[in-house]
Amino acid sequence: MSQKNTNPETKRHSCAHLMAAAIQLLYPKTQFGIGPSIENGFYYDFDPVNEFSEKDLFKIEQAMRKLQKQKLAFEQKEISSPEALEVFTKLKQPLKVELIRDLIKKGRKKVTLYHLGGFVDLCSGPHVADTSQIGHFKLLSIAGAYWRGNEKNKMLTRIYGTCFPTKAALEEYLIHQEEAKRRDHRLLGQELDLFMFDEEVGPGLVIWKPKGALLRHLIMDFAFITYLERGYQPVASPHIAREKLWSHSGHLKFYAEGMYAPFGIEGKNYRLKPMNCPFHVKIYNSQSRSYRDLPLRWTEMGTVYRFEKSGTLHGLTRVRGFTQDDAHIICTGEQLADEILEALDLTVFILTSLGFEKNKMEMNLSIRDPKDKKKYIGTDREWETAEKYLKQALITKGFSNFVLDVGGAVFYAPKIDVKVTDALNRKWQLSTIQVDFNLPGRFEMTYIDSKGKKQTPFMIHRALLGSLERFIGVFIEHFGGAFPVWLAPVQTVIIPITDKHLNYAQKIATQLKNARIRTEVDERSQTTSAKIRTAEIAKIPFMLIIGDKEKNEKKVNLRLRGQKKQQLISVEEFIRLAQSAIDKKK
Repeated sequence: MSQKNTNPETKRHSCAHLMAAAIQLLYPKTQFGIGPSIENGFYYDFDPVNEFSEKDLFKIEQAMRKLQKQKLAFEQKEISSPEALEVFTKLKQPLKVELIRDLIKKGRKKVTLYHLGGFVDLCSGPHVADTSQIGHFKLLSIAGAYWRGNEKNKMLTRIYGTCFPTKAALEEYLIHQEEAKRRDHRLLGQELDLFMFDEEVGPGLVIWKPKGALLRHLIMDFAFITYLERGYQPVASPHIAREKLWSHSGHLKFYAEGMYAPFGIEGKNYRLKPMNCPFHVKIYNSQSRSYRDLPLRWTEMGTVYRFEKSGTLHGLTRVRGFTQDDAHIICTGEQLADEILEALDLTVFILTSLGFEKNKMEMNLSIRDPKDKKKYIGTDREWETAEKYLKQALITKGFSNFVLDVGGAVFYAPKIDVKVTDALNRKWQLSTIQVDFNLPGRFEMTYIDSKGKKQTPFMIHRALLGSLERFIGVFIEHFGGAFPVWLAPVQTVIIPITDKHLNYAQKIATQLKNARIRTEVDERSQTTSAKIRTAEIAKIPFMLIIGDKEKNEKKVNLRLRGQKKQQLISVEEFIRLAQSAIDKKK
C-alpha cells in the first residue's frame, strides 16, 4: 500500500504534472518547459502551437479532473543521462533536451523521470503516490515567461494554478485572492487617479498625478519632519556623478549590473546614482571630525536609479527610478549600540504611525557565515560588535522571536530587515538597518578620539520606508485605497443637491480650506446619488451633502466613508471632528 505524501509543496508540484499531462492530451504538439511548486500554488511553462487563452483554462481544468479520478500513479524511473536525451529527442521535446544536455555538461550521469499515464517528465520529485492524493485545485491565470528566465530566450506561455488539501481551504484562498485583486495598487492607482506609467517615458518610471503626488509628499513630509525631530540633519546630493566615484565606492565592481550605462560629459564618464551613500561620505570627509562631533545623523529623500529587467517590473513595488528615505549615521564604537536601538525605535514609530501593527512585524537579522569568513570584509571584532548590538536592539524592542539568517549578510555588513504584515496577512519587506564596514575603510573616514588618535568610525545605513514608491504601493493595498483621514489627498467632498445650493457649498468649502481641511466641491450636473457614488469610488473620508434644509439651518449633512447613515451637524462641529481625526492621525 502506498503512503500518502501530505506535504503541500509535493501536492502542488504533482498538480503541475497533472496539468501538463492534461495539456498533452488536449494539445499533443505542445512543448514542455518546467513546472515547479511555488508559494500557495504551482506553474508550468509551455511552448504551444497556438497560444493558450483564458478560455482554455476551464477546458484544461476539466481534463485534469478526469485524469485525477483515474488515480493515475506517479511512476519514478532513474535512467542514464544519454538514455534520457534519447527519450526526449524521440518525443520531440527540445526544451527538455536542452536541460539534459546542460546536466550532462555538469557531469550528471543519471537523471530521474516521472511517468503519469502517457506523460513523461524530467523531474527529481518527489510526488504523491497517485493523482487522487493531489487535493483540490484551480487554474488561475496565463502569463508570458522567458525560457529559463533569460530575456534573450524564447517567450513561453506560463499557466499558474493553486492547490489545497480541502475544498474549504481552496475556496478561502480564492476569496483572499479576489480581495487582493480588488486591492491591487496598480488598479487602484488608476481608479483613484494617483499615478501612471507611459511607454514613451519608459517602463518602471513613475509619473505622479496631483493626488498621488500629494499623498507621496504627505508621507514623505511626515517621515522627514520626524527625522529632524529625532536629531537628523538634512543633506542633498546630485542625481549623477563621475564614474570615478562609483569605482572608488566599489559599486562598479560589486553592483555594475544594477547601474545604468555611462554617458560622457566633457570627456569624462558619468553614471546615474544607484545609491546616495558615497555623497554622504564625501560630506563627512569635507572637513576634519572629532569624537565630539559624533554621532552625525544625515537624511536625504534622494531619488536613485537602478536597472531592473523589464520582466521583473511590477507597478510601484519594482521600478527603475525611486526615492529613498535614506539616512546614514556615523558614530563611534561606543555609540553604536544606542544608535542602532534608536534607529529601530524610529522604524517602529514610523511604520505604526502609518498604520502597520507592531505585533505583526517580522524582524530578520542577517549575519555572516562564520564558516566562510573570506567572503566578508571587516575584522572579527567589527562583525561581532555589530551583530551583538543589532541582536540586543531587537530583544530590547520586544522582538526576541526574530528570524536569524546565517550567511544572509551582504559582504560588507550585517543588517536588520523589517517586514510588515498588511490587511491580507501578506508580508512585505520595507525597512533596513545595516552596519557598513566597507565605505569607512574605502574612503578613509576618520575622527580624532579623546586621546588625539585617528579612529575609523562606524557607519549605519538605514531606510525606514525603503523607497517611497514601494512603500506607497504596499500602503495602497493595505488600506485598499481608503486612506486614513490625515493622509487622504481629498479629505472632504461637498455635494450640493442642485445648482441653487452651489454658492452655499462654495462658502463652506472656503471655511474648510481655511481650517486646512482638503476639500472639493462636486459641481457636476448629476444626481445626488451619482455624486455620492463617485465619492465612494474615490474613497473620500467625509461627504457633506447640502440641500434646502442644510442651507436654511446653516448646517451640513455628514456622511462618513463606508456608511449610509447621515448626520445633520453645524459646520463648526464638523471642522472640530475632522481636525481631531487629522491631528490624531486616524
